[in-house]
Amino acid sequence: MEQMNGVAPIAAELLQRLREISHAFCVAEGGSHGPDHSERVLSAALSLGRQLQARLDILVPAALLHDIGRREESLSRGQVCHARRGAELAAPLLRELQYSEADLEAICHCIRSHRFRSGAAPATLEAQILFDADKLDSIGAVGIGRAFLFAGQIGARLHNPELDPAATTSYSQEDTAYREFRIKMSRVREQMLTPAGKRMAEERHAFMETFFDQLTRETHGFFP
Repeated sequence: MEQMNGVAPIAAELLQRLREISHAFCVAEGGSHGPDHSERVLSAALSLGRQLQARLDILVPAALLHDIGRREESLSRGQVCHARRGAELAAPLLRELQYSEADLEAICHCIRSHRFRSGAAPATLEAQILFDADKLDSIGAVGIGRAFLFAGQIGARLHNPELDPAATTSYSQEDTAYREFRIKMSRVREQMLTPAGKRMAEERHAFMETFFDQLTRETHGFFP
């Protein structure tokens, strides 16, 4: 069994296969949603899962596969929901790995409900944990870095605090990291579902406020 910080949730061979699948889908997406994102989400999910005595054998595949639909969402410029598509893609893959139908559905529910705009609310403890783990990776220092990576991928400019974020559009030159912060990242702390996740989100939110205040001062000439 693969040891993860003293816990052996699944066999080493199965873990390796899940990582290979995750990498195959996510490496082409790269940037803010590459395989390193899935690995960070896995680490956070396991940490929260141990605290809450969740099923780690469900969380491992759910975390590694949660973004396998992301490439199709990007190619459609947001028209495809990567959470719903990811669950559709994951089901046959999990059957090939000989997961039971009950566990398959539990994993796919986690994947389907990890995006707060997907319309599917996380109804299980494991789904709530994956939701929180994924959101935590979208805020704080890592979240800021990922926001700039995404902005670079789509050709957005560096900073635009002079504009009303509501008057700008996604996948445009004005879809900056700052816009991402105001539209999405600043609201993440209110969406967390577990107590531990909420505490971590508050700490990361405070850092983001400090960072973007400093960025505005430096880019707009507001010097002491």
